Parts: sequence; C-alpha cells; structure tokens
Amino acid sequence: MDLENFLLGMPVVTRYWFVSSIIVPLLGRFGLISPQWMFLQWELVVNKYQFWRPFTALIYYPATPQTGFHWLVMVYFLYNYSKALESEVYRGRSADYLFMLIFNWFFCVGLCMALEIYFLLEPMVMSVLYVWCQVNKDTIVSFWFGMRFPARYLPWVLLIFNAVLRGGGANELVGILVGHAYFFVALKYPEDYGIDLVSTPEFLRKLIPDEDGGIHGQDGTIRGGRQQPRGHQWPGGAGARLGGN
Repeated sequence: MDLENFLLGMPVVTRYWFVSSIIVPLLGRFGLISPQWMFLQWELVVNKYQFWRPFTALIYYPATPQTGFHWLVMVYFLYNYSKALESEVYRGRSADYLFMLIFNWFFCVGLCMALEIYFLLEPMVMSVLYVWCQVNKDTIVSFWFGMRFPARYLPWVLLIFNAVLRGGGANELVGILVGHAYFFVALKYPEDYGIDLVSTPEFLRKLIPDEDGGIHGQDGTIRGGRQQPRGHQWPGGAGARLGGN
C-alpha cells in the first residue's frame, strides 16, 4: 500500500487530524517550530491573548526520545478509532463527525486549562475512543496478556493501567468525561427520548456536504452498537500510556 492510497483510505476529517498530528510534532522535534508557542495555558490564552494555543495544543505533542513511543501509540489510536467512527457511525456524514470533535475539543480546552494539562491530543483521542467503545460496547477487545472483555470497559482499563504504571490518569479521565458528555447528549438521549439536544451547524454541512450511507440513523438510532462482537488486537510494548500499548 503506497502512502497516497493509505491517506486517501481515511475519511476526510480523520485524514486531516491524523496528518496534522504527525507533521506538527515532527516539526517541533527537529526544531522547525518552537514548542513554547504550542502548549495550552490559561494565563497565556486569557491574559496574553494567545488565542491560537487551544488549536495548536490539539495537534502538537512533545515527541522526544522519552515520549516518542507514547506519541506514536496515540497517533495509532487516533487513526484506528477516529477512522472507525467516521467511516462507520458517521459514514457519509463527516460534518457530524467534525461537530463531535469540535464539541469534545471545546470541553477538553476548558477542563485541561483548569487542570493544567498542556496538550490536548491525548484527552481528545481518549474521548474518541470512549465514544467508539460505547457505540460498540459489546464488541470483544483483546488486551495485554490475553485479557478479553467487552469494549465498554476499555477506557477504564486504560485509565487504571496508566494510573498504576505511569502515575498518570488525568488525561484519560478528561477524555472519558468529555466522551461521555458527547455520547449522552448527542447519541444516547436522542435514541432514548427522541429529542435532539445538539445538532450540527449548517455551515459545517456546507463545508462538508453529506454523502449517502451511514450506520447512525438520521433519527438518532445508534446502529453501530448492534454489530456482532469481534476481536481487536493491541500493539505490544512497555511503558506507553493509553493502555501501555
């Protein structure tokens, strides 16, 4: 598979997010951009009017010899779960998927500034993973050491693994909270009560027109969650967060 086919095989929103999350950290790694202008901080955004930081913090991650493998794991998770959501649940409706990312990003920015989390890539990827796991909650996933369990438990397993192995957990918890907020207001509540609490703005639909198809019905029914269970394998490796992958 050549690079062009690989990239064109991704839906449009995932493709731009994926490529940006690779190129921008590499530019920082090789000194072509300064990390000092990329991270998120309340004082710099609010008091210094550096309003670009919530955007750069989404696609930048400090890729160093110590963090590089973890960054690659996050990029893999981004590719895997963002592509799955946009291709399956939001198939033909990339504008709706972009709105999901904007919704999650907005709340991630607020929580991360309050908790002094400087980079948004990890909580954002975790929020996407959480939504996928809820839509596919009965799908069986395979984890380390042959562990197998329904996908609904995966975000919590990742949270526990990182809290134990790396002393972290804040990024994962923010992603879980934000992902759950979106899943409830945009998918679960409309399915249960037939009332849409949020809707995609019209300008996003004009930006990315809908195509035919889609697993998630226009009536709010979460059709993706009715797939038959299937296995998921995780890449091995020690010391990586988001499940130590």
